[in-house]
Amino acid sequence: MENQITIREAVRPEDVALFWEQLHTYHKRDIFTTSEDEDLEYFLNDAQYRSQIQQVHDRPQDRCYYLFFNREGRDIGFALPVIYTTEDGKCFIMEFCVYPEFRGSGTGTQCAKVLLNWAKANGAQYAELNCGSDVRRRRFWERIGFTENGADQWGEPLMMLPPVEAVPITVEVLSEPDDWQLKKLENGFLKEIGEHPLAVGEQAQLSQAIRDGRITFFLAKRSCRAVGMCSVVKCFSTLACTDMGVFDDFYVEPAFRKRGIARELVRSAQAWSREQGLSSLTVCCSPCDEGMYQALGFDAPLGRTYAKINSPAEEI
Repeated sequence: MENQITIREAVRPEDVALFWEQLHTYHKRDIFTTSEDEDLEYFLNDAQYRSQIQQVHDRPQDRCYYLFFNREGRDIGFALPVIYTTEDGKCFIMEFCVYPEFRGSGTGTQCAKVLLNWAKANGAQYAELNCGSDVRRRRFWERIGFTENGADQWGEPLMMLPPVEAVPITVEVLSEPDDWQLKKLENGFLKEIGEHPLAVGEQAQLSQAIRDGRITFFLAKRSCRAVGMCSVVKCFSTLACTDMGVFDDFYVEPAFRKRGIARELVRSAQAWSREQGLSSLTVCCSPCDEGMYQALGFDAPLGRTYAKINSPAEEI
């Protein structure tokens, strides 16, 4: 068919070399536009970035692919996807590029659709990618059907083409304090409320608090993917002369909302609180969220909550 776009995988050494040549050009031309950018040095360093990607490419499962988009015998772009077939079928699109001379007239959209069809044929159930702060890039993927969906463990914004297949949701108590999916959910939560992502030191403090039992997290999982979370912190109540619980960190990824996940998280946290002998489970919320929490079982009003935020430099 005339003008049909196909995908070919770079397998021969000369094709792999060409793929990396085009990827380096793309990083310099389209992503890191100033030569002083420290990140560019990392991505152009074959001993660092290329070496890490090659390890993912060479592993027997959940590997990445060096792909070219081809039309009428000419390469017009490339993509670098990873398909996690042993997990929940996520296709993570690490890189996607249409060469400048072929852009326009819907070529990018056609390439994206061809890539998604290829991913589905190779076991993918849905797709995800980092969208960064580039408005044009975000709008492009929105036209394909992607939606903004939180942030990754480093705080970079994510977009997702949501899965169509319905998979049961399970809720479990977090057992691994350094779980990368918790960091991802925390950063999505912080992004939504307008806060900065967790710094490295803050991630370490959070992990230590979990180890010490000062905070307990609950993860809602779709297969092995964590799509929501909440937490409970124990504290002593002099009114009841026993421990009570404070409910916090309540977040469900946007792509998975309105599926009953929030209610399942709250039920699990409430059941755990009863098992732990906590006298109550309280939540502090803004007025606009009161109706939601009341519907979720927080129906005993305790008045208003005020806080004095301590500043490290503030004198007592």
